[in-house]
Amino acid sequence: MRLSYDKSTDSLYIELRPSPAKRTREIEPDVNLDLGEDGKPVGYDVQHASTKRDFIMSIIFAGEPQAAAE
Repeated sequence: MRLSYDKSTDSLYIELRPSPAKRTREIEPDVNLDLGEDGKPVGYDVQHASTKRDFIMSIIFAGEPQAAAE
């Protein structure tokens, strides 16, 4: 897992695995889940990250991707 934070935009990218995103789903406001060609999560794009602390911590410590909204 790799984290990349941009302070100027308060955005955080959480890379779960080094694979290109094939599709993106919004799973909650300001949080997008990138899915690989195999349909499995590759990363999260979190906008306004400073307001999403609990969500971010759940991803980091749970070790498992949050379910994508259908």
